[in-house]
Amino acid sequence: MKIKSKDFRLRPGARVKLKEWSTRVKPVCKSKKRYQKLLEAHVAELSSLQQLHYASHRYALLLIFQGMDAAGKDGAIRHVMSGVNPQGCEVFSFKQPTADELEHDFLWRTTRHLPERGRIGIFNRSYYEEVLVVRVHPEILRNQGLSEELRDEKTIWKERYRSITDLEQHLHRNGTQVIKFFLHLSKDEQRRRFLERIDEPDKNWKFSIADIHERKYWKHYMRAYEDCLTATSTHEAPWFVVPADDKEDARLIVSQILLDGINELKMAYPKTTAKRWRELKSIRKKL
Repeated sequence: MKIKSKDFRLRPGARVKLKEWSTRVKPVCKSKKRYQKLLEAHVAELSSLQQLHYASHRYALLLIFQGMDAAGKDGAIRHVMSGVNPQGCEVFSFKQPTADELEHDFLWRTTRHLPERGRIGIFNRSYYEEVLVVRVHPEILRNQGLSEELRDEKTIWKERYRSITDLEQHLHRNGTQVIKFFLHLSKDEQRRRFLERIDEPDKNWKFSIADIHERKYWKHYMRAYEDCLTATSTHEAPWFVVPADDKEDARLIVSQILLDGINELKMAYPKTTAKRWRELKSIRKKL
């Protein structure tokens, strides 16, 4: 199967119904060996592009990963970004907000960690949690210190969607490329992965009782994701729905989308000026 990024990209303005998006696709590779070879090729190309990205120093790249528990966010980041120079990339994972973070607007804690030009920033969960988990659990919203008027559930989600899209359009206008991945996992596959975490000792640390608690709200989360993806997939910051039931396919799809997104920037290494070239020639003689 040839991976085409556009097959997974959400069209801006289209109403999202996740039941219409498969959690599993025709296998990209027919063998483990072929998978390893293709992933290695993607990783090598990404490493080369990162060097160009850093040298050109014209854009920043922000990658956002969202998905249900056990959707494979950590694994996708670890495998796809395995060849990236750590000096040019940072990963941030956003869990429950701290007391200090709750004293600010809901975008504050993430905007502090936006990548600089020439660098890659990765958000493992993000400000989107504020229109997902907070929407599923409105009691969290009531504990965020907002006035009753500001936390009106009839308006707050649309207002937060607008704040998010305004931010992403602002970032785009100022040279930050935003690429967003929703790892689309089925409930049955989540169950299988939870059982695996229980049955395999070296994966016990991954399992939390909270995961089972959140599983009870599966339908609520699907509705929250549908509304969120519908409202916030734009030309400037598109969402990609990645079938996540097969981890290997998901990683190859993510890496191909990422490669295509970086290549769209049409970057080039800085040109050496005549003065700089004379300096280099002088240094070369001394060497």
